[in-house]
Amino acid sequence: MDDFEKPEDLFKNPDDFLKDAGKKLQNLKGIIPVAVAAIFIAVALFGSFYSVGPDEVGIIRFFGKYVRTTNPGLHLKIPFAEKVNKVKVKYIFKEEFGFRTTRPGIVSQYSPKEYFEESLMLTGDLNVLIVEWIVQFKIKDPVRLLFNIRNPQRTIRNISEAVMRQVVGDNTVSEVLTTRRVEINQAVQEKMQDILDSYQSGVQIVTVKLQDVNPPDEVKPSFNEVNEAKQEKEKVINQAWEEYNKLIPKARGEAEKTIKEAEGYALNRINRAKGDAVKFIDTWEAYKGAKEVTKKRLYLEAMNEILPKAGKKFVVDSEQKSILPLLDLNGGK
Repeated sequence: MDDFEKPEDLFKNPDDFLKDAGKKLQNLKGIIPVAVAAIFIAVALFGSFYSVGPDEVGIIRFFGKYVRTTNPGLHLKIPFAEKVNKVKVKYIFKEEFGFRTTRPGIVSQYSPKEYFEESLMLTGDLNVLIVEWIVQFKIKDPVRLLFNIRNPQRTIRNISEAVMRQVVGDNTVSEVLTTRRVEINQAVQEKMQDILDSYQSGVQIVTVKLQDVNPPDEVKPSFNEVNEAKQEKEKVINQAWEEYNKLIPKARGEAEKTIKEAEGYALNRINRAKGDAVKFIDTWEAYKGAKEVTKKRLYLEAMNEILPKAGKKFVVDSEQKSILPLLDLNGGK
């Protein structure tokens, strides 16, 4: 045991006790500096080395001022003067709005808590919707991220919520639910990137995607009835257009056919009339030059057309007195 631990030391003279304590402190004065120096050297050596992960970069600050960026691997730095901040530049970060994923996987589990303060929004036609979406981003400039933004996650969440409310407010409820979901995603992504670039944040938005958009539970029955009525309206309109597309083209085709037939008939009649007129003029010109020959030719042509159409033909001699030459009726008197 040490002398201080002996029971009889408690009954020593106080002066002797103080003298013994002073001697022991004198013996420790040579050990304390060595121990302090050893601890300082160990801390300095330990603080001189640092490692950077494969998906990170190291941002080195000398008394708070940026000096350099280091790549993945083991590096040295000045202890106590230089500080390193490791930033994941190849990792895709994700922020969820209106819901939270408690256990990601093939079958993800979601928090039962409702985040209406994030998801409850007003559309351009004054309807209320619960909008859930995700924002994926990565760090493109870690130096700007560290020096220009105090709380990057909170900043991105605030910007995303403000921009999504603005874009949803510029569209009707049916557009947000159905027809313009892709356009809304693109518009929110572009507006968020513009704001972050104006802040020189060093953040790049990878994607913005609407996950689930629904009306509140209190108005879902009425909303479904309205949708059913709209669907029935669209159905009737589509059926009417179907009948229209069946009947109108057919009627147009028949009308075009009748018009073409009439045009063909008119053209045929006009051409025939022109031909007859030209033929008549030619005949008249020939008649003026040789009247007798023309008369005879016309007579023969007319007989050539008429005789084949006649039935039986009887050739009667102009001097014959009876149509029955073998029966002489006058001679019998």
